[in-house]
Amino acid sequence: MTTGPNEGAVGEAERSFVEAARRDKRAALEAAGVSAFAYRYERSHTATQALAAYEDAMGDDGPAVAVAGRIVGLRPQGKTAFLHLEDVSGRLQAYLRRDQLGEDYALLERLDLDDHIGVSGVLFRTRAGEVTVRAQALTLLAKSLRPLPRGKTQAGAEGPVTYGGLQDPELRYRQRYADLAVHPEVREVFRVRSQAISWIRRYLDGLGFLEVETPVLQPLYGGAAARPFVTHHNALDMPLYLRIADELYLKRLLVGGLERVYEIGHDFRNEGMDRTHNPEFTMLEAYQAYADYGDMMTLVEGLVSGVIQHCLGTLRLERHGTTLDFTPPFARVQFIEGVRARSEIDLRTATDEQMRTLLRSRRVDPEQAAQLSGGRLQDEVFKVVLEPDLVQPTFVLDYPKPLSPLAKEHRSDPALTERFELFVGGREFANAFSELNDPDDQRRRFEDQVHQKAAGNDETQPYDSDFIRALEYGMPPAGGVGIGIDRLMMLVADQASIRDVILFPAMRPEG
Repeated sequence: MTTGPNEGAVGEAERSFVEAARRDKRAALEAAGVSAFAYRYERSHTATQALAAYEDAMGDDGPAVAVAGRIVGLRPQGKTAFLHLEDVSGRLQAYLRRDQLGEDYALLERLDLDDHIGVSGVLFRTRAGEVTVRAQALTLLAKSLRPLPRGKTQAGAEGPVTYGGLQDPELRYRQRYADLAVHPEVREVFRVRSQAISWIRRYLDGLGFLEVETPVLQPLYGGAAARPFVTHHNALDMPLYLRIADELYLKRLLVGGLERVYEIGHDFRNEGMDRTHNPEFTMLEAYQAYADYGDMMTLVEGLVSGVIQHCLGTLRLERHGTTLDFTPPFARVQFIEGVRARSEIDLRTATDEQMRTLLRSRRVDPEQAAQLSGGRLQDEVFKVVLEPDLVQPTFVLDYPKPLSPLAKEHRSDPALTERFELFVGGREFANAFSELNDPDDQRRRFEDQVHQKAAGNDETQPYDSDFIRALEYGMPPAGGVGIGIDRLMMLVADQASIRDVILFPAMRPEG
């Protein structure tokens, strides 16, 4: 079988001196009958648990422990050696003596930084005051054949400073495994992410919501304004689309009698990439029968403030010189009134040319502005005029109907819909509706979307006849909300890019 340039084994001539030396050590180990890659190790304590066990013990010596981890420091001193190993919980020092380990001490000569080892022995405290394992047995668990790009840390005036190592963001995202291995703060981001998602599930479960799963591969995409990824199913000989939203399937479940449902899953949108957009991302969508967008505001306030309090222990976050206060209730501003207060333009009566003139005055590219019309033009005016001012947690309410093909008409103004979005720091975090449940109204909205597509808008909602049929069976009045989990994690973990909260973001191929 032939292999491409990135598929085959790396040739010896392409290895660095260090990598070649490590492979020589592997060969020497195997020649001596020592496996470079063990099957398992019976670990009794993590590093943190071992430190706690020593503090709980009485006397100079602590309990016997068996710990395992990656070597992050190694100081041979003839017949003795100190090393630090690191596991998921932290670091622990081990003290090795030739007369204590016997033949196992020879293994030390063939160990390198980043090898995984197991050490067993009794805990004690060194003269320097550091709790340490007095090694009675040393086991190689996995040989590191490529050194991790750790860099060098030196003391600085304002704390430790790291030079070199894995600093290039593109390389960090591409080699996330190395990024996690050398940066404990990156591991912490994803621990916090996991904690946050677990809390969100408990919160919704506690409100009586049922977690469900809907198709990722769909015969017809819908539920958002976005371009899909297209694939082909060979057996059925038909195109399929990666979902851009969960909405239409979740609302079908309301028709079926599941009154409170939610899904936390991956959506896919074939669009541009920037600090807040990745083509594959995680969304929470939740739908509640017999509720409206006012009930969804209450739900979102509780969820967002609750997850921040759970993860960070406070509702007041310092972010880039601004204190964000997540104490409910959040501020509220109406879409039309908010734009008018900041631009003196009324989106109810403004012509397309008046809106384009406003955009040009705000330094929007004239060619870009000339290509927009209708709802897309209103949305661009909102993004330029109002969105940047939405720093504190704020609900923007009552969007124009052309912007919301799946939202229920406002009960007091037929030109608007009962929709809100949550903004923080000028960035959208949640989108919610009083859900449209009139099948004839939905049919007309779909038809309008078809006309918009014919006019050149390639991010419209296609006509979904099966969804119309579901609504004709009768969907109860309902409120629905979508929350971008990745953006929420950017806020919680104080990360500037969506790539910093996604373990494996989309990247161009190497080379």
